[in-house]
Amino acid sequence: MGRQLVLIHGRSQQNKDAVALKAEWLDALDEGFEKGGLSLPIAEPDVRFPYYGDTLIQMTEGQSADTAADVIVRGEGASDDEARFTKAVLEEMRKEAGITDEQLADVVGQEVVDRGPQNWGWVQGILKAVDRFVPHGSGAGIALATKDVYQYLKNPAVQQEIDEGVAQAFTPGVETIVVSHSLGTVVAYNLLRREGHRRGWKVPLFITLGSPLGVTEIRRTMSASGALRCPECASAWFNAMDERDVVALFALTPRAFPLDPANPAIENKTDVRNRTDNRHGIAGYLDDAEVARRIHAALKA
Repeated sequence: MGRQLVLIHGRSQQNKDAVALKAEWLDALDEGFEKGGLSLPIAEPDVRFPYYGDTLIQMTEGQSADTAADVIVRGEGASDDEARFTKAVLEEMRKEAGITDEQLADVVGQEVVDRGPQNWGWVQGILKAVDRFVPHGSGAGIALATKDVYQYLKNPAVQQEIDEGVAQAFTPGVETIVVSHSLGTVVAYNLLRREGHRRGWKVPLFITLGSPLGVTEIRRTMSASGALRCPECASAWFNAMDERDVVALFALTPRAFPLDPANPAIENKTDVRNRTDNRHGIAGYLDDAEVARRIHAALKA
């Protein structure tokens, strides 16, 4: 059997099934291939697209993205730990995006800013400031992405349900290229690191796109469950990001995501020019000529 391709998505749009989403990914990848005069070198059935979008919808109780984000930023139903996690992630994002105290005061008032980052008004201010001051930024998108990552990392039932679904896409002993995006990079890394070697998975190339793994609070949570390292089942790791993508705050450098052992090291590409409205969309990563070339070369090897 030849090589397979597994695509691991992040937050997906509601009311789309796995077939439609897989087609969207492959259409974008075809655009990237065409830029280099390439085409998909394996049969379409050898492309696996494990879908766990229904689990994500359940996490927000079927609410629309805007409604769910509004609930999140008000802190309703959040545990103390989730509140701490959310505030830490958003405060780091604020600093990296260059949002100043003056800009926060402009959207939520000086009194909220004076109370500091431990109040939910500060959180709301950051997300409103993203909408106003960060080109193509989406406060609602960031709120949802942060909740998704927290729930996956801290809720064993959610993690188990997602992991079991994604694991079914792998065939022991079959060389598989793994391409992951956004929350999917957290899912893919966690699963490959924990289960890949034990289950006999072989991953010649692990690709992460628009990954939040370098965010301090996310990295700390991941390291609490085991040393940060390239998954034993993976021979190489390629990470690509658009520096304007506010979900993927940092390249996965030794400083932002230190591996132990250090090799195989993560190769970073930071000059993607993502064409999607929020600079985070998967289409704007897969149609990058270099990203597509790496996928093609790994599948052809």
